[in-house]
Amino acid sequence: MLDINLPYIDGEYICKEIRKVSNVPIIIVTSRDNELDELLSINNGADQYITKPYNIQILLAKIERLLQRSNTSQVNQDKIDCGEFVLNISKSIIEKDDKSIELTKNELKILHYLVLNKEKIVSRNEIMDYLWESENFIDDNTLTVNIKRLRNKLEELGLNDVIETKRGQGYILK
Repeated sequence: MLDINLPYIDGEYICKEIRKVSNVPIIIVTSRDNELDELLSINNGADQYITKPYNIQILLAKIERLLQRSNTSQVNQDKIDCGEFVLNISKSIIEKDDKSIELTKNELKILHYLVLNKEKIVSRNEIMDYLWESENFIDDNTLTVNIKRLRNKLEELGLNDVIETKRGQGYILK
């Protein structure tokens, strides 16, 4: 649950930032009751928009429903069918036919991010921000090494050229 009217930082901004990294259910609970704020909240990723004062039973029912849907979709996202291979997030492995290869934490996060952005160019900075989630400087070579290892593991499964480098732009998962 998130209010739009927060001290120091806007609830809309928080909602947008959460949505960049998570699909956790977000319910906006606010005293603002105009359609523009509701539309903005929904466009920023909120699942529900509830104005104060509200009926507590209705709020609890909406929370319960969102949590049920969230748990169901999370179960379905343990394995992502990527066409040529399956990314098994819960086991941190790539599966193809009857073979599988284990991934490190960073390899899993990189591949998962590329899968979420399939057929779109993802910049190195986007990947590094997603991977390390900090403002600290991360050596650019660290990402290069992780991508190289990930490519080698994909090639072991016969998946050649799945991750393409776009010079000066980033990477794309075909």
